[in-house]
Amino acid sequence: MTGEIRELETWAKQTFHYALIGIIVGLAIVAFFLALNYCTLFFLEAIGGYHPPTPGNEPDVFVFYPLLGGAFTNPAFLILLALIPALGGLICGIIKYKLVPVTKPELHETDVFIDAFHNERGQITCKDGLVRGICSVATLSTGGSAGREGPSAMLGATIGSLFGRLLKLDERERRKVLAAAAGAGIAAMFRAPLGGAFFGIETLYRRDMEIEALVPAIICSIAAYIVSCTVFGFGNIYAIGDYDITAMLTPFSLILFLCLGIICVPFAIAFTKLLQLSRSFFFDTLKGPDWIKPAIGGLLLGLLFLIGYFILNPQQDVEKSIEIASGIFGGGYGFIQLAFYGKITLSVLAFVAVAKILGTALTMGSGGSGGSFIPSLAMGAAVGGVVGQVLSYFFPATVTNPWIFSLIGAAAFFGAAANAPLTALFIVCEISGSYTLFVPALLAIIPAYSLVGRRTIYPEQYEVRKDSPAHRREFMVDILEGIKVADAYTKNLLTLPGTKTVREGIHFAEKKGHITYPVVDEAGRLVGITSIIDLEEERERGGVYKKIAQMCRRDVIVAYPDEFLEDALQKMDKYNVGRLPVVAREREKELMGIISRSDIISEHCRRRSLLRDDGSSCRR
Repeated sequence: MTGEIRELETWAKQTFHYALIGIIVGLAIVAFFLALNYCTLFFLEAIGGYHPPTPGNEPDVFVFYPLLGGAFTNPAFLILLALIPALGGLICGIIKYKLVPVTKPELHETDVFIDAFHNERGQITCKDGLVRGICSVATLSTGGSAGREGPSAMLGATIGSLFGRLLKLDERERRKVLAAAAGAGIAAMFRAPLGGAFFGIETLYRRDMEIEALVPAIICSIAAYIVSCTVFGFGNIYAIGDYDITAMLTPFSLILFLCLGIICVPFAIAFTKLLQLSRSFFFDTLKGPDWIKPAIGGLLLGLLFLIGYFILNPQQDVEKSIEIASGIFGGGYGFIQLAFYGKITLSVLAFVAVAKILGTALTMGSGGSGGSFIPSLAMGAAVGGVVGQVLSYFFPATVTNPWIFSLIGAAAFFGAAANAPLTALFIVCEISGSYTLFVPALLAIIPAYSLVGRRTIYPEQYEVRKDSPAHRREFMVDILEGIKVADAYTKNLLTLPGTKTVREGIHFAEKKGHITYPVVDEAGRLVGITSIIDLEEERERGGVYKKIAQMCRRDVIVAYPDEFLEDALQKMDKYNVGRLPVVAREREKELMGIISRSDIISEHCRRRSLLRDDGSSCRR
């Protein structure tokens, strides 16, 4: 009964912590959204004269009016609008690369969270999180082609990392909290608790997920979702029209959705490839200071907009101008909503399907801050919109709602590009408020996800859990099970006689080059253990002629020949030592040898090589 009560107390404590983290993440995302909303309307509407459309159920908290006039009424104002992304890139570059340099600036915000989980022991510094959040506001609010989900996940992960340190969680629990808090950031921003939870655990890998973090992720995401909805209102952020689900579930319609998923594959591959090429061009080929490169990317993005505007809209129709601008500037939130309304012309859809890939690669490859989640949805919505309109022309009786293909295409594209099929499925169903589209979405996502291979928009992803440094130890222990210390320890070891002086011991240690030495008596029995550091400290205290047996550490942590390597490794971790004397279990003073981390690693490598039948992979 006592054990059950203790387990209940532990569960209640952890649940409280997860919920508290979710609440704080929700508040942080509300603040991030307000800052982004204010700056977006200031830069794009007040200065640029362009009011970007928004998701149907997402409010504009602030109100601005064009200071100079509408962007689409005067060519000079149009050029001014096209230059604003360069301004945002300049601000981002100065902050990110000069004023407050961040660690690993080559990583984008979602990859920061993924990298922290795998390689940084579940830690993100508060400084990096705050600076990257500010840079994201600068990039996104000035029209940079990137999404707010990357910064949202990164900010959530930063808060999770902070709590992990404050609560003094162990490394494994800290990583779980990091992933859960990142998912909470997505849940709060997109009002999608289930999609957010799966984002946190699925985007870490290309072909796996962090299932241990699922429960914390769900608790954090629900708490963050409630906070966000309390401020901005409950319900899904996108509005969609009516549709006939019965007609969509006919065999022929389902085949069309399957084909849509296949059609998305080359676009998703092109996106992942262009992101890599753009990054390589700006930071490997293009010379010049890094801080100016995001501005160059913003300038090229503005040029891309002008090209599309003058080619597709020679009549300078205002509605068509907004369609083009919403597809190029920002993440594409308003463009997706217009696509769901079925209000975007075929020519604009086709242009954005290609231009959004190039524009996002320019923004993110040049060093701008943001995410690629919503741009991926916008690309998929454009590809799906084109497919839907073409199919409605040839099969008008079957495809009665071509805009549905934009919704399904968004899910298929992101699921393929991010290697996150479940996240794509739940996010799209939740942001549209419709789970009746589950089957069509799944039919499009699966072939897209399967055919895209290992390509990904998140290069910090690992293939599966066993490849990640976060779990490498677990799989190493599996190989160590059943192997005993007797199989790996070093028998020929160097010892220090306890009768020697500290001075003689230092001379001996410097000659032999080792750090730690067992101390033995005249009969070779273990007395204690000392190190070159201990000897040097004793010399500084004036004890150069003191006998080593008098100053060595006698409370020695030892290993036994019949002990498993796994247990010996745990002792090393627990007591923060790199090697253990090996003694006979019945006669603990009888020194038999020494076992070190390198001995355990060598034995692990040897056993792994035997499993692979390839002895060349490791040399002892």
